[in-house]
Amino acid sequence: MEGLLAYEFMRNALVAGVLASVICGVVGVYVILKRIVFISGGIAHFSFSGVGFSYLVDINPMLSTILFSLVAALSIGWIKEKIRLDEDSTIGMLWASGMALGIIFVGLSKGYATELISFLFGNILAVSREDLAVMFVLTAIVVITAVALFKELFILTYDEDYGRVMGLPTYSLNLLLLCLIALTVVVLIKIVGVILVIALLTIPAATSKLLASTIRSIMVLAIGIGLVFTVTGLFLSYYVDLASGATIVIVSTIGFFIVSLFQKVRAKKKRKEYLRTEVST
Repeated sequence: MEGLLAYEFMRNALVAGVLASVICGVVGVYVILKRIVFISGGIAHFSFSGVGFSYLVDINPMLSTILFSLVAALSIGWIKEKIRLDEDSTIGMLWASGMALGIIFVGLSKGYATELISFLFGNILAVSREDLAVMFVLTAIVVITAVALFKELFILTYDEDYGRVMGLPTYSLNLLLLCLIALTVVVLIKIVGVILVIALLTIPAATSKLLASTIRSIMVLAIGIGLVFTVTGLFLSYYVDLASGATIVIVSTIGFFIVSLFQKVRAKKKRKEYLRTEVST
């Protein structure tokens, strides 16, 4: 392992994995508890138009992706609240149109989009120092915002109607949460790609939800679990020569099912012990 850390690209990948684990642990919990995974997928896929736009105007893809991801987040929130269109249809249209725009932008650009595959499927080993700087700033913004508004977001997640009665600006908070998801998507794109963002955003949080009960404990555990999944997938992909993003997702999925099976066996054992106690008394 020490030999691997001598390479700059591996050190960058590890730092990127830590940042991704932190931001997924915080935002992913809200995505799971509020059940807005499909909305997150819509934002992620619309962000691909930002990747395509970066090739057209020749700027850093992460910067243009931030803009397009935020546009998608605000559009979904506004359409849902003001126009009240069917949510599934709205997200589906944004999902498809974002991918289509990205393809059109790439087609209009000059030259060949050499890194396009890595944005679709991720390549954590290709994260540069410039990418890390952007990822660090985005992670800091998301975490600080989530901590500062923990109480408000907690109420919004568990009982939005109660929050509205209490006078909370639920519409603004919903837009803010969607924007936090959008920034999280930007951080994750370089790691697992547009196609697999939903997996890394939700699996660590869903796994920790099986093991913890309070939202704070779920978040903290999700960060740790996400780090284990990411680092394990990273090193496995390096040694076995597999796609890093896909390997991280597969490791995460296997980890989720192992924890789920463990919890079921544990619950079954407790049930038997309870019945045995009841019978003996």
